[in-house]
Amino acid sequence: MTDNRNTILAVILSGLVLIAWQYFYNVPQMEKQRAQQQTQAELQKNAPQPTASPTPGATPQSGNAPQPSTAPGASQQAQPVVSRDTALAAAPRVKIDTPRLAGSISLKGGRIDDLALVQYRETVNPSSPPIILYSPSGTAEPYYAEFGWVAATGVTAKMPDSTTTWQQDGSGNLTPSTPVVLKWDNGEGLTFRRTISVDDHYLFTVKDEVSNVGNAPVTLYPFALISRHGTPQVSGYYILHEGLIGYLGEHGLQEYAYKKIDEAKQVNFKATNGWLGMTDKYWASALLPDTNAQLQARFSSNLSGNVHTYQTDYLLDPVTIAIGGTATANARLFAGAKEAGVVGINFPFAGLGGYNKELGLNHFDLLIDWGWFYFITKPMFLGLDFFYRFFGNFGISILLVTVIVKLLFFPLANKSYASMAKMKSIQPQLQALKERFPDDKVKQQQEMMEIYRKEKINPVAGCLPVVIQIPVFFSLYKVLFVTIEMRHAPFYGWIKDLSAPDPTNLFTLFGLIPFDPTTIPVFGHYLALGIWPIIMGITMWFQMKLNPTPPDPTQQIIFNWMPLIFTFMLAGFPAGLVIYWAWNNTLSVLQQSFIMRRNGVKVELFDNLKATFARKAT
Repeated sequence: MTDNRNTILAVILSGLVLIAWQYFYNVPQMEKQRAQQQTQAELQKNAPQPTASPTPGATPQSGNAPQPSTAPGASQQAQPVVSRDTALAAAPRVKIDTPRLAGSISLKGGRIDDLALVQYRETVNPSSPPIILYSPSGTAEPYYAEFGWVAATGVTAKMPDSTTTWQQDGSGNLTPSTPVVLKWDNGEGLTFRRTISVDDHYLFTVKDEVSNVGNAPVTLYPFALISRHGTPQVSGYYILHEGLIGYLGEHGLQEYAYKKIDEAKQVNFKATNGWLGMTDKYWASALLPDTNAQLQARFSSNLSGNVHTYQTDYLLDPVTIAIGGTATANARLFAGAKEAGVVGINFPFAGLGGYNKELGLNHFDLLIDWGWFYFITKPMFLGLDFFYRFFGNFGISILLVTVIVKLLFFPLANKSYASMAKMKSIQPQLQALKERFPDDKVKQQQEMMEIYRKEKINPVAGCLPVVIQIPVFFSLYKVLFVTIEMRHAPFYGWIKDLSAPDPTNLFTLFGLIPFDPTTIPVFGHYLALGIWPIIMGITMWFQMKLNPTPPDPTQQIIFNWMPLIFTFMLAGFPAGLVIYWAWNNTLSVLQQSFIMRRNGVKVELFDNLKATFARKAT
């Protein structure tokens, strides 16, 4: 196969990879997600919800340590699903009031089980409801954090559990400046005291104390857990992890999707300097124990009726509380939005500290899924965030970062475009070869390669600009897809969310026809063709017309159809990505035209366009 054909093949394969990914993975995942949502809704409507209890489980971890467990016991009764408001009203509560969080702590069980992220809304409409992160047990989607103590084997002292009603010491709400103190006395000599504080972002600090005035020493294990009932709705994309996550010492990063932990049932880790929790696309909940604490950590999945319950938890080393003594256990909880500046980005010279640096955590920045190509994704985000701070618009940031990327690859692109300019200059010679050897393809190729050698032309160099764009394209796609900073970030005009597809549609005459063509089975997904994808397709067509016309008719057809294929293929991608591609194409046309003029080659863009329409007219 000749170098010329290899050039064409490289470009075509790049396009086919994107098309195959979109058609064979993206579309089935979307259809599967719709089915899962319907199924989950049915299950949550009809199935009873398990109640939670932090009593020891039946299966011990390594050694003789018991486990905290939220699995329903045999004596517990299933609760009917009630509204969130009804569940919140069923127990006395202490209000949580911070600039970013609103909710409450349940005095029954002492759980943090009611959290809303007041700075984030369900839609771009600022009056839409805030994002609900935590909900109490008994609702359709219970999700909460719990802290406390588990009695060692043989200890019969009564311990606080999900039915225990704590008393608030004093009064007032939990705010960044006013901690909350809860107390409970077991009537057998043990007094439990819990101090909960919160910062002005998403970090809770929990200090548990136990005083022993009984007649015997007591051995207890401090624990913390995050529990989630029902399989959550996930985006379903392979480039994003949603599920159980943790960085557990020498075990490194551990990621278990909900399906994976359903199959494994339970996985245990012994680690120092770790954290663990659950992550969604934009939100997360994570336990952050002291970095020097030795953890017996666990990911688990249980089944109650038709409902899965998921849990991440850990036990610390046991403490023995002497008569008249007091023991203390410290815990931290992150519960909120995965903002890069708050979570932290670990990147040389330009990283953002956040909790990762402030608390000395072990790769807490991996709570945000930067992917395998983090060395491109992270600086891409940092660049976008830098310009956003100046201009206040991520769309402008995308345009400026694109210019910087073009400048970084300017020397390589210059060589590529110079080679393409030389290719255009020898088109008459190549045409003469076809006329000279009309029936001898082998001889044509031999003479063609000799011309390439003589003129020092590398035919493959022409595809380098496209190859260069691919990793940048995917890194920007990753940033737009996973970072919350891009969520609901507007551009100008009709683009209200750069992380969502262009909302306009050619097939509805941009809103004049009240019909959604994307609901058509099989190919409806490709009938979402907005204004920006059309602009992108036009810029790509201009770029193709600037290049030398391939001598082979089949290659000409492929190059003529490629802009149209990419237009439909990218129509469902985030608008920010389409804007990037259109802007990059425009810069490439300008750059290539300049280089062609500098190499003495006539820029025949408009001549090629006229010839295209002339052929269509005839």
